[in-house]
Amino acid sequence: MVISHDRLRHWAIVYATAWLPRRGRVAARYRLMERQRLGMLRRGDVVMIRHPKTGSTWLRTLLTQLYHYRDGISPKRVFAADELALQKPGLPRWVISNGWYSLERRIAEAYRDRDPIIHGKKTILLARHPGDIVVSWHRQYQKRTKSFKRELIEADVSPNSGIDWRQLDRWSFIQRDELGLPAIIRYYNFWAETLADREDALIVRYEDLRANTETTLRRVTALLGETFKDQHYADAIAFSSVDNMRKLEQTGYFQNNSLRLRDAGDPDALKVRRAHVGGFRNDLTAEQAAWVEGQVCDNCHPALGYAHGLEGAVVA
Repeated sequence: MVISHDRLRHWAIVYATAWLPRRGRVAARYRLMERQRLGMLRRGDVVMIRHPKTGSTWLRTLLTQLYHYRDGISPKRVFAADELALQKPGLPRWVISNGWYSLERRIAEAYRDRDPIIHGKKTILLARHPGDIVVSWHRQYQKRTKSFKRELIEADVSPNSGIDWRQLDRWSFIQRDELGLPAIIRYYNFWAETLADREDALIVRYEDLRANTETTLRRVTALLGETFKDQHYADAIAFSSVDNMRKLEQTGYFQNNSLRLRDAGDPDALKVRRAHVGGFRNDLTAEQAAWVEGQVCDNCHPALGYAHGLEGAVVA
């Protein structure tokens, strides 16, 4: 089993503060985790900025498999931090961050302020149509997000609102400014503007990765300065297919806690679900979907390619 030192430190903080009352627990975790995240950022080589439900697990699985075929990295542990470098010195240390919520905002501030801590780091922004994100984010927040993460997020975005976010229906959640569609659009506008002039940064759209997986994956590995055999790409893509990933999750193949089956009787609790492009239209009424599209088209940064709807997001 691959044991990440960064993840061990993370969980040590969670368990060491579990006995504290809520207010003290949240304050202590925020302070200690922020310090730890800055340490990871200082040591890291590549930063992946991704909002929950943008397909980062899929992209990291593809990359893990490439390193498995070339370097013998374990295929059962999808990297989330320093796992690659621990298995083979010289491979990159990663920082995977939402770069926005709660203590993770410190990473956004480092990029905004051009803090020397980010000098020389390669950055990947993983984008997805905000309509697809927000529908899946509602489901993720209520079904899979760990309680300590919810505490940290809610203490940041709605400390005195009295909102029970786990009980909000989908449409109410989508419209909320704090975590819903408006927040996701602000999130992407910030990162698109912040990374616009960085030659060592790449925006990777989920829709492009889905439509042209190998081409888009090669853009990522080119940014990393890595080369792999053609067969490695083909094998990694086959392994990381939605059907195979769902089967592996259900059989407990992966060592990652985030890819463990939570509730076999609840299909909404699966980490790997439908992976559709534009699936939000099937989950909302026509009027609701039109509102979502209007918000995205009117307000989302043009560099992301969503200003003209999903059609503009897919590279043919």
